[in-house]
Amino acid sequence: MSEERKTIITISREFGSGGRLIGQRLAERLGVPYYDKQLLDRIAEESGYSAEMIRESEMKARNSFLYSLSSAMGVRDAGPESMSLNEKFFKAQFDTIRRIAEEGSCVIVGRCSDYILRNYPEASHIFIYAEEEDKIRRAVEEYGVPEESVHKLMKDTDKARANYYSYHTGRKWGEHQNYSLSIDSGFAEIEDIVDLIIRYNNVRLYRPEYKNR
Repeated sequence: MSEERKTIITISREFGSGGRLIGQRLAERLGVPYYDKQLLDRIAEESGYSAEMIRESEMKARNSFLYSLSSAMGVRDAGPESMSLNEKFFKAQFDTIRRIAEEGSCVIVGRCSDYILRNYPEASHIFIYAEEEDKIRRAVEEYGVPEESVHKLMKDTDKARANYYSYHTGRKWGEHQNYSLSIDSGFAEIEDIVDLIIRYNNVRLYRPEYKNR
């Protein structure tokens, strides 16, 4: 009888693409823990940092220069004591996500989880994107974002995600080489996308060359 393998799926997403909804439904279908907003609470609990402080720090990445400057303020000398708050927050995030992955199967949304778990062969990394009009429609109709502010919110959120990801990983957010699978969510229903991810993950995890690792 073959050994049951751990299933770890990370979801990275553009604002309005439905990535969070896809991740939530995926976890329900797989019967595994789901980490999204709960992840920030756990990082705060395990690190002792305020969840609000961590959230505010991440959104400051909308301005990549100021974020880099504030991150550089505490690194005059080597060692953990010289790390900036931004870097301490990321280190806490890194440690918590690794612990979650060691605990068992899960679905994790965002927070550079694809990068943090990049060397875990049992982890599949999914990027969800969509055309602008599809993202706007979803943000207005399903997220309840006012039409007059949706463009700015979308731009600011994705800019912060891209800058934060680039600063802490040295990689480009959304670039296909960083992910196992990229999906345009504007052309399929959530259930169909979840089916696709599950089928892809099963093929990937149980292919002969993977099973021999």
